[in-house]
Amino acid sequence: MVAPGSVTSRLGSVFPFLLVLVDLQYEGAECGVNADVEKHLELGKKLLAAGQLADALSQFHAAVDGDPDNYIAYYRRATVFLAMGKSKAALPDLTKVIELKMDFTAARLQRGHLLLKQGKLDEAEDDFKKVVCVWDAELRELRAECFIKEGEPRKAISDLKAASKLKNDNTEAFYKISTLYYQLGDHELSLSEVRECLKLDQDHKRCFAHYKQVKKLNKLIESAEELIRDGRYTDATSKYESVMKTEPSVAEYTIRSKERICHCFSKDEKPVEAIRVCSEVLQMEPDNVNALKDRAEAYLIEEMYDEAIQDYETAQEHNENDQQIREGLEKAQRLLKQSQKRDYYKILGVKRNAKKQEIIKAYRKLALQWHPDNFQNEEEKKKAEKKFIDIAAAKEVLSDPEMRKKFDDGEDPLDTESQQGGGGNPFHRSWNSWQGFNPFSSGGPFRFKFHFN
Repeated sequence: MVAPGSVTSRLGSVFPFLLVLVDLQYEGAECGVNADVEKHLELGKKLLAAGQLADALSQFHAAVDGDPDNYIAYYRRATVFLAMGKSKAALPDLTKVIELKMDFTAARLQRGHLLLKQGKLDEAEDDFKKVVCVWDAELRELRAECFIKEGEPRKAISDLKAASKLKNDNTEAFYKISTLYYQLGDHELSLSEVRECLKLDQDHKRCFAHYKQVKKLNKLIESAEELIRDGRYTDATSKYESVMKTEPSVAEYTIRSKERICHCFSKDEKPVEAIRVCSEVLQMEPDNVNALKDRAEAYLIEEMYDEAIQDYETAQEHNENDQQIREGLEKAQRLLKQSQKRDYYKILGVKRNAKKQEIIKAYRKLALQWHPDNFQNEEEKKKAEKKFIDIAAAKEVLSDPEMRKKFDDGEDPLDTESQQGGGGNPFHRSWNSWQGFNPFSSGGPFRFKFHFN
Protein backbone atom coordinates (compact mmCIF):
# COMPACT_ATOMS: atom_id res chain seq x y z
CA MET A 1 0.00 0.00 0.00
CA VAL A 2 1.13 3.54 -0.75
CA ALA A 3 0.53 6.03 2.03
CA PRO A 4 -1.75 8.92 0.98
CA GLY A 5 0.89 11.49 1.87
CA SER A 6 3.86 9.66 0.31
CA VAL A 7 6.00 10.98 -2.56
CA THR A 8 4.44 8.55 -5.02
CA SER A 9 0.95 9.58 -4.00
CA ARG A 10 1.77 13.29 -4.39
CA LEU A 11 3.34 12.64 -7.79
CA GLY A 12 0.00 11.57 -9.24
CA SER A 13 -1.37 15.10 -9.17
CA VAL A 14 1.51 16.53 -11.19
CA PHE A 15 2.27 13.54 -13.41
CA PRO A 16 0.61 14.89 -16.62
CA PHE A 17 2.67 18.08 -16.46
CA LEU A 18 5.80 16.12 -15.70
CA LEU A 19 5.27 14.07 -18.82
CA VAL A 20 5.23 17.25 -20.89
CA LEU A 21 8.41 18.43 -19.18
CA VAL A 22 10.30 15.20 -19.69
CA ASP A 23 9.17 14.90 -23.28
CA LEU A 24 10.69 18.31 -23.95
CA GLN A 25 13.90 17.25 -22.26
CA TYR A 26 13.98 14.11 -24.32
CA GLU A 27 13.47 15.96 -27.57
CA GLY A 28 16.27 18.36 -26.67
CA ALA A 29 18.69 15.66 -25.53
CA GLU A 30 22.03 15.64 -27.25
CA CYS A 31 23.93 12.49 -28.01
CA GLY A 32 26.83 12.03 -30.33
CA VAL A 33 26.17 9.24 -32.84
CA ASN A 34 27.99 7.92 -35.87
CA ALA A 35 26.28 7.85 -39.25
CA ASP A 36 25.23 4.17 -39.22
CA VAL A 37 23.83 4.36 -35.71
CA GLU A 38 21.95 7.52 -36.57
CA LYS A 39 20.35 5.80 -39.58
CA HIS A 40 19.20 2.93 -37.36
CA LEU A 41 17.77 5.38 -34.82
CA GLU A 42 15.90 7.41 -37.42
CA LEU A 43 14.50 4.37 -39.22
CA GLY A 44 13.51 2.79 -35.92
CA LYS A 45 11.74 5.98 -34.89
CA LYS A 46 9.71 6.02 -38.13
CA LEU A 47 8.80 2.34 -37.78
CA LEU A 48 7.75 2.90 -34.17
CA ALA A 49 5.53 5.78 -35.22
CA ALA A 50 3.99 3.55 -37.89
CA GLY A 51 3.25 0.85 -35.28
CA GLN A 52 5.73 -1.65 -36.77
CA LEU A 53 7.13 -2.59 -33.39
CA ALA A 54 9.11 -5.71 -34.32
CA ASP A 55 10.91 -3.95 -37.17
CA ALA A 56 11.56 -0.91 -34.96
CA LEU A 57 13.02 -3.19 -32.27
CA SER A 58 15.45 -4.70 -34.80
CA GLN A 59 16.70 -1.23 -35.74
CA PHE A 60 17.25 -0.27 -32.11
CA HIS A 61 19.05 -3.58 -31.44
CA ALA A 62 21.41 -2.64 -34.28
CA ALA A 63 21.88 0.87 -32.86
CA VAL A 64 22.81 -0.51 -29.42
CA ASP A 65 25.24 -2.98 -30.99
CA GLY A 66 26.77 -0.17 -33.07
CA ASP A 67 27.29 2.12 -30.07
CA PRO A 68 26.97 0.49 -26.61
CA ASP A 69 27.36 3.88 -24.91
CA ASN A 70 24.51 5.59 -26.72
CA TYR A 71 21.81 6.27 -24.12
CA ILE A 72 19.27 7.35 -26.76
CA ALA A 73 19.49 3.90 -28.41
CA TYR A 74 18.73 2.18 -25.06
CA TYR A 75 15.93 4.62 -24.32
CA ARG A 76 14.19 4.07 -27.65
CA ARG A 77 14.55 0.31 -27.38
CA ALA A 78 12.99 0.49 -23.91
CA THR A 79 10.14 2.51 -25.44
CA VAL A 80 9.46 -0.30 -27.94
CA PHE A 81 9.59 -2.93 -25.18
CA LEU A 82 7.01 -0.94 -23.21
CA ALA A 83 4.80 -0.58 -26.30
CA MET A 84 4.98 -4.36 -26.72
CA GLY A 85 4.03 -4.91 -23.07
CA LYS A 86 7.48 -6.27 -22.18
CA SER A 87 8.18 -4.18 -19.09
CA LYS A 88 10.75 -6.61 -17.69
CA ALA A 89 12.83 -6.26 -20.85
CA ALA A 90 12.49 -2.47 -20.73
CA LEU A 91 13.76 -2.14 -17.15
CA PRO A 92 17.46 -3.01 -17.81
CA ASP A 93 17.53 -0.60 -20.74
CA LEU A 94 16.13 2.23 -18.62
CA THR A 95 18.71 1.45 -15.93
CA LYS A 96 21.46 1.58 -18.54
CA VAL A 97 20.17 4.97 -19.75
CA ILE A 98 20.38 6.35 -16.20
CA GLU A 99 23.88 4.97 -15.77
CA LEU A 100 25.00 6.70 -18.96
CA LYS A 101 23.09 9.95 -18.32
CA MET A 102 22.05 10.41 -14.70
CA ASP A 103 20.03 13.58 -15.38
CA PHE A 104 17.81 11.97 -18.03
CA THR A 105 14.53 12.60 -16.22
CA ALA A 106 12.33 10.77 -18.74
CA ALA A 107 14.10 7.43 -18.21
CA ARG A 108 14.13 7.80 -14.41
CA LEU A 109 10.42 8.59 -14.33
CA GLN A 110 9.51 5.60 -16.50
CA ARG A 111 11.73 3.30 -14.45
CA GLY A 112 10.03 4.57 -11.29
CA HIS A 113 6.62 3.59 -12.65
CA LEU A 114 7.84 0.13 -13.65
CA LEU A 115 9.31 -0.42 -10.18
CA LEU A 116 6.08 0.80 -8.62
CA LYS A 117 4.08 -1.74 -10.65
CA GLN A 118 6.45 -4.46 -9.51
CA GLY A 119 5.88 -3.48 -5.88
CA LYS A 120 9.45 -2.24 -5.36
CA LEU A 121 8.27 0.85 -3.52
CA ASP A 122 11.55 1.99 -1.99
CA GLU A 123 13.38 1.88 -5.31
CA ALA A 124 10.47 3.56 -7.07
CA GLU A 125 10.30 6.31 -4.45
CA ASP A 126 14.01 6.99 -4.88
CA ASP A 127 13.49 7.56 -8.59
CA PHE A 128 10.44 9.75 -8.00
CA LYS A 129 12.28 11.87 -5.44
CA LYS A 130 14.98 12.64 -7.98
CA VAL A 131 12.35 13.56 -10.56
CA VAL A 132 10.47 15.82 -8.18
CA CYS A 133 13.66 17.90 -7.74
CA VAL A 134 12.62 19.90 -10.80
CA TRP A 135 9.88 21.39 -8.62
CA ASP A 136 12.30 22.68 -6.00
CA ALA A 137 12.40 26.50 -6.34
CA GLU A 138 15.62 26.86 -4.35
CA LEU A 139 17.45 24.37 -6.55
CA ARG A 140 16.22 26.19 -9.65
CA GLU A 141 17.54 29.48 -8.26
CA LEU A 142 20.90 27.90 -7.38
CA ARG A 143 21.25 26.50 -10.89
CA ALA A 144 20.30 29.90 -12.32
CA GLU A 145 23.21 31.45 -10.41
CA CYS A 146 25.51 28.84 -11.93
CA PHE A 147 24.23 29.62 -15.43
CA ILE A 148 24.82 33.35 -14.83
CA LYS A 149 28.41 32.73 -13.75
CA GLU A 150 28.93 30.48 -16.81
CA GLY A 151 27.69 33.23 -19.11
CA GLU A 152 24.42 31.54 -20.11
CA PRO A 153 21.79 34.12 -19.11
CA ARG A 154 18.93 32.64 -21.14
CA LYS A 155 19.21 29.31 -19.33
CA ALA A 156 19.27 31.23 -16.06
CA ILE A 157 16.09 33.06 -17.07
CA SER A 158 14.37 29.72 -17.74
CA ASP A 159 15.14 28.46 -14.24
CA LEU A 160 14.22 31.75 -12.59
CA LYS A 161 10.87 31.84 -14.38
CA ALA A 162 10.11 28.38 -13.00
CA ALA A 163 11.21 29.53 -9.54
CA SER A 164 8.94 32.59 -9.74
CA LYS A 165 5.95 30.26 -10.21
CA LEU A 166 7.01 27.65 -7.65
CA LYS A 167 7.49 30.12 -4.78
CA ASN A 168 4.85 32.66 -3.76
CA ASP A 169 5.77 36.36 -3.82
CA ASN A 170 9.16 35.62 -5.36
CA THR A 171 10.14 39.25 -6.00
CA GLU A 172 13.83 38.34 -6.13
CA ALA A 173 13.28 36.00 -9.09
CA PHE A 174 11.36 38.67 -11.04
CA TYR A 175 14.06 41.24 -10.29
CA LYS A 176 16.83 38.93 -11.53
CA ILE A 177 14.86 37.99 -14.66
CA SER A 178 14.33 41.69 -15.44
CA THR A 179 18.01 42.58 -14.99
CA LEU A 180 19.08 39.63 -17.16
CA TYR A 181 16.76 40.69 -19.98
CA TYR A 182 18.09 44.23 -19.59
CA GLN A 183 21.68 43.04 -19.97
CA LEU A 184 20.63 41.14 -23.11
CA GLY A 185 19.23 44.34 -24.58
CA ASP A 186 15.58 43.25 -24.38
CA HIS A 187 14.18 46.35 -22.70
CA GLU A 188 10.53 45.44 -23.32
CA LEU A 189 10.70 42.07 -21.55
CA SER A 190 12.82 43.64 -18.82
CA LEU A 191 10.10 46.22 -18.22
CA SER A 192 7.39 43.55 -18.17
CA GLU A 193 9.22 41.42 -15.56
CA VAL A 194 10.10 44.30 -13.22
CA ARG A 195 6.44 45.31 -13.24
CA GLU A 196 5.59 41.82 -11.96
CA CYS A 197 7.99 42.43 -9.09
CA LEU A 198 6.29 45.74 -8.22
CA LYS A 199 2.86 44.11 -8.35
CA LEU A 200 4.01 41.89 -5.48
CA ASP A 201 5.76 44.69 -3.59
CA GLN A 202 5.34 48.27 -4.80
CA ASP A 203 7.94 49.46 -2.28
CA HIS A 204 10.66 47.06 -3.44
CA LYS A 205 13.66 49.42 -3.63
CA ARG A 206 15.77 47.62 -6.21
CA CYS A 207 12.81 46.81 -8.46
CA PHE A 208 11.58 50.41 -8.33
CA ALA A 209 15.01 51.87 -9.14
CA HIS A 210 15.44 49.41 -12.00
CA TYR A 211 11.91 50.13 -13.22
CA LYS A 212 12.65 53.87 -13.56
CA GLN A 213 15.81 53.18 -15.57
CA VAL A 214 14.15 50.67 -17.91
CA LYS A 215 11.07 52.81 -18.39
CA LYS A 216 13.19 55.83 -19.36
CA LEU A 217 15.21 53.78 -21.84
CA ASN A 218 12.10 52.11 -23.25
CA LYS A 219 10.43 55.50 -23.80
CA LEU A 220 13.47 56.83 -25.70
CA ILE A 221 13.62 53.77 -27.97
CA GLU A 222 9.88 53.80 -28.68
CA SER A 223 10.05 57.51 -29.51
CA ALA A 224 13.04 56.96 -31.82
CA GLU A 225 11.29 54.14 -33.69
CA GLU A 226 8.18 56.27 -34.15
CA LEU A 227 10.33 59.05 -35.64
CA ILE A 228 11.89 56.54 -38.05
CA ARG A 229 8.44 55.40 -39.16
CA ASP A 230 7.56 59.08 -39.81
CA GLY A 231 10.75 59.55 -41.83
CA ARG A 232 12.19 62.05 -39.32
CA TYR A 233 15.65 60.52 -39.39
CA THR A 234 17.62 63.42 -37.89
CA ASP A 235 15.37 63.50 -34.82
CA ALA A 236 15.53 59.71 -34.53
CA THR A 237 19.33 59.85 -34.63
CA SER A 238 19.28 62.33 -31.75
CA LYS A 239 17.03 60.02 -29.71
CA TYR A 240 19.33 57.03 -30.21
CA GLU A 241 22.29 59.15 -29.16
CA SER A 242 20.34 59.81 -25.95
CA VAL A 243 19.83 56.06 -25.52
CA MET A 244 23.60 55.54 -25.52
CA LYS A 245 24.05 58.32 -22.95
CA THR A 246 21.26 56.93 -20.76
CA GLU A 247 22.79 53.44 -20.70
CA PRO A 248 26.51 53.59 -21.52
CA SER A 249 27.48 50.49 -19.52
CA VAL A 250 25.47 47.86 -21.43
CA ALA A 251 27.18 47.22 -24.77
CA GLU A 252 24.04 45.79 -26.36
CA TYR A 253 22.27 49.18 -26.29
CA THR A 254 25.27 50.91 -27.85
CA ILE A 255 25.38 48.38 -30.69
CA ARG A 256 21.62 48.51 -31.31
CA SER A 257 21.60 52.32 -31.18
CA LYS A 258 24.47 52.60 -33.66
CA GLU A 259 22.71 50.09 -35.90
CA ARG A 260 19.60 52.27 -36.01
CA ILE A 261 21.63 55.49 -36.45
CA CYS A 262 23.35 53.79 -39.39
CA HIS A 263 19.88 53.04 -40.79
CA CYS A 264 18.78 56.66 -40.34
CA PHE A 265 21.82 58.07 -42.13
CA SER A 266 21.33 55.64 -44.99
CA LYS A 267 17.63 56.46 -45.41
CA ASP A 268 18.34 60.19 -45.05
CA GLU A 269 20.83 59.91 -47.94
CA LYS A 270 23.85 60.84 -45.85
CA PRO A 271 26.14 58.15 -47.24
CA VAL A 272 29.44 59.26 -45.70
CA GLU A 273 27.98 59.28 -42.19
CA ALA A 274 26.09 56.03 -42.85
CA ILE A 275 29.21 54.20 -44.03
CA ARG A 276 31.15 55.40 -40.97
CA VAL A 277 28.55 54.31 -38.38
CA CYS A 278 27.60 51.09 -40.17
CA SER A 279 31.28 50.16 -40.27
CA GLU A 280 31.52 50.72 -36.51
CA VAL A 281 28.62 48.31 -36.00
CA LEU A 282 30.18 45.73 -38.31
CA GLN A 283 33.46 45.88 -36.41
CA MET A 284 31.52 44.73 -33.34
CA GLU A 285 29.15 42.40 -35.20
CA PRO A 286 30.58 41.37 -38.61
CA ASP A 287 27.44 39.39 -39.45
CA ASN A 288 24.93 42.16 -38.67
CA VAL A 289 22.62 41.89 -41.69
CA ASN A 290 20.84 45.20 -41.06
CA ALA A 291 24.11 47.13 -40.96
CA LEU A 292 25.32 45.34 -44.10
CA LYS A 293 22.15 46.29 -45.99
CA ASP A 294 22.24 49.92 -44.86
CA ARG A 295 25.93 50.31 -45.66
CA ALA A 296 25.34 48.76 -49.07
CA GLU A 297 22.65 51.37 -49.79
CA ALA A 298 25.06 54.11 -48.73
CA TYR A 299 27.73 52.67 -51.01
CA LEU A 300 25.26 52.85 -53.91
CA ILE A 301 24.71 56.56 -53.29
CA GLU A 302 28.49 57.02 -53.28
CA GLU A 303 28.71 54.99 -56.52
CA MET A 304 30.93 52.44 -54.79
CA TYR A 305 29.26 49.54 -56.55
CA ASP A 306 31.86 46.83 -55.87
CA GLU A 307 31.68 47.55 -52.14
CA ALA A 308 27.87 47.52 -52.23
CA ILE A 309 27.82 44.17 -54.03
CA GLN A 310 30.21 42.71 -51.46
CA ASP A 311 28.00 43.84 -48.56
CA TYR A 312 24.83 42.51 -50.19
CA GLU A 313 26.51 39.17 -50.90
CA THR A 314 27.71 38.89 -47.28
CA ALA A 315 24.22 39.73 -46.02
CA GLN A 316 22.72 37.14 -48.37
CA GLU A 317 24.98 34.44 -46.92
CA HIS A 318 23.31 35.00 -43.55
CA ASN A 319 19.77 35.54 -44.83
CA GLU A 320 19.29 34.08 -48.28
CA ASN A 321 15.49 34.51 -48.24
CA ASP A 322 15.51 38.29 -47.69
CA GLN A 323 13.89 39.84 -50.78
CA GLN A 324 15.31 43.29 -49.98
CA ILE A 325 18.84 41.89 -50.07
CA ARG A 326 18.19 40.07 -53.34
CA GLU A 327 16.71 43.17 -55.00
CA GLY A 328 19.51 45.36 -53.65
CA LEU A 329 22.17 43.00 -54.98
CA GLU A 330 20.55 42.90 -58.42
CA LYS A 331 20.34 46.71 -58.48
CA ALA A 332 24.00 47.08 -57.44
CA GLN A 333 25.05 44.68 -60.20
CA ARG A 334 23.00 46.61 -62.79
CA LEU A 335 24.45 49.93 -61.65
CA LEU A 336 27.98 48.54 -61.82
CA LYS A 337 27.35 47.43 -65.38
CA GLN A 338 25.72 50.75 -66.17
CA SER A 339 28.65 52.71 -64.71
CA GLN A 340 30.90 51.03 -67.24
CA LYS A 341 28.81 52.66 -69.98
CA ARG A 342 27.37 56.20 -69.85
CA ASP A 343 26.70 57.68 -66.40
CA TYR A 344 24.49 60.77 -66.56
CA TYR A 345 25.38 61.82 -63.02
CA LYS A 346 29.09 61.80 -63.86
CA ILE A 347 28.45 63.68 -67.11
CA LEU A 348 26.86 66.53 -65.17
CA GLY A 349 29.24 66.12 -62.23
CA VAL A 350 26.49 65.73 -59.61
CA LYS A 351 25.79 63.18 -56.87
CA ARG A 352 23.12 60.52 -57.31
CA ASN A 353 21.02 62.21 -54.64
CA ALA A 354 21.26 65.66 -56.30
CA LYS A 355 18.09 67.77 -56.38
CA LYS A 356 16.54 68.85 -59.67
CA GLN A 357 17.73 72.43 -59.11
CA GLU A 358 21.34 71.23 -58.80
CA ILE A 359 20.97 69.18 -61.99
CA ILE A 360 19.65 72.16 -64.00
CA LYS A 361 22.39 74.42 -62.65
CA ALA A 362 25.14 71.92 -63.55
CA TYR A 363 23.60 71.40 -66.99
CA ARG A 364 23.50 75.12 -67.79
CA LYS A 365 27.11 75.60 -66.81
CA LEU A 366 28.33 72.66 -68.92
CA ALA A 367 26.09 73.49 -71.88
CA LEU A 368 27.52 77.01 -71.93
CA GLN A 369 31.05 75.62 -71.79
CA TRP A 370 30.63 72.93 -74.46
CA HIS A 371 28.26 74.56 -76.94
CA PRO A 372 29.67 73.70 -80.44
CA ASP A 373 29.41 77.31 -81.62
CA ASN A 374 32.16 78.12 -79.14
CA PHE A 375 34.70 76.15 -81.20
CA GLN A 376 36.15 76.98 -84.62
CA ASN A 377 38.57 74.09 -85.09
CA GLU A 378 36.78 71.16 -86.78
CA GLU A 379 38.32 68.57 -84.49
CA GLU A 380 37.42 70.53 -81.38
CA LYS A 381 33.91 71.21 -82.71
CA LYS A 382 33.29 67.46 -83.20
CA LYS A 383 34.48 66.76 -79.68
CA ALA A 384 32.24 69.55 -78.34
CA GLU A 385 29.23 68.24 -80.31
CA LYS A 386 29.60 64.81 -78.72
CA LYS A 387 30.06 66.35 -75.30
CA PHE A 388 27.06 68.61 -75.78
CA ILE A 389 24.85 65.68 -76.84
CA ASP A 390 25.81 63.78 -73.67
CA ILE A 391 25.15 66.83 -71.50
CA ALA A 392 21.72 67.39 -73.09
CA ALA A 393 20.86 63.68 -72.73
CA ALA A 394 21.88 63.73 -69.07
CA LYS A 395 19.67 66.72 -68.43
CA GLU A 396 16.75 65.11 -70.27
CA VAL A 397 16.97 61.92 -68.19
CA LEU A 398 17.77 63.35 -64.77
CA SER A 399 15.25 66.19 -64.87
CA ASP A 400 12.40 63.78 -65.70
CA PRO A 401 11.30 61.85 -62.56
CA GLU A 402 10.16 58.76 -64.45
CA MET A 403 13.25 58.53 -66.64
CA ARG A 404 15.53 59.23 -63.68
CA LYS A 405 13.94 56.42 -61.67
CA LYS A 406 14.58 54.00 -64.54
CA PHE A 407 18.19 55.11 -64.68
CA ASP A 408 18.58 54.80 -60.89
CA ASP A 409 17.27 51.24 -61.14
CA GLY A 410 20.01 50.37 -63.62
CA GLU A 411 18.21 50.96 -66.94
CA ASP A 412 19.22 53.65 -69.45
CA PRO A 413 15.95 55.09 -70.85
CA LEU A 414 17.81 56.49 -73.88
CA ASP A 415 19.61 53.25 -74.65
CA THR A 416 17.87 51.59 -77.61
CA GLU A 417 19.56 48.29 -76.81
CA SER A 418 18.19 48.11 -73.28
CA GLN A 419 14.80 49.43 -74.35
CA GLN A 420 14.30 47.16 -77.37
CA GLY A 421 16.61 44.29 -76.60
CA GLY A 422 18.36 44.81 -79.93
CA GLY A 423 21.60 46.22 -81.24
CA GLY A 424 22.44 49.67 -82.41
CA ASN A 425 24.09 52.75 -81.07
CA PRO A 426 22.87 53.40 -77.50
CA PHE A 427 23.54 57.10 -77.92
CA HIS A 428 21.11 57.31 -80.77
CA ARG A 429 20.51 61.07 -80.90
CA SER A 430 22.76 62.83 -83.38
CA TRP A 431 23.92 66.45 -83.20
CA ASN A 432 21.40 67.34 -85.92
CA SER A 433 18.56 66.13 -83.73
CA TRP A 434 19.43 68.88 -81.24
CA GLN A 435 19.19 71.68 -83.84
CA GLY A 436 16.97 74.44 -82.57
CA PHE A 437 17.23 73.03 -79.04
CA ASN A 438 17.70 75.69 -76.37
CA PRO A 439 19.75 74.24 -73.51
CA PHE A 440 18.74 77.12 -71.25
CA SER A 441 15.01 77.07 -71.91
CA SER A 442 14.06 76.19 -68.33
CA GLY A 443 13.99 79.76 -67.12
CA GLY A 444 17.60 80.75 -67.78
CA PRO A 445 18.52 84.21 -69.15
CA PHE A 446 20.78 82.84 -71.90
CA ARG A 447 19.96 82.50 -75.57
CA PHE A 448 22.12 80.87 -78.24
CA LYS A 449 21.94 80.79 -82.00
CA PHE A 450 23.10 77.61 -83.71
CA HIS A 451 25.27 77.96 -86.80
CA PHE A 452 25.87 75.05 -89.15
CA ASN A 453 27.92 74.75 -92.31
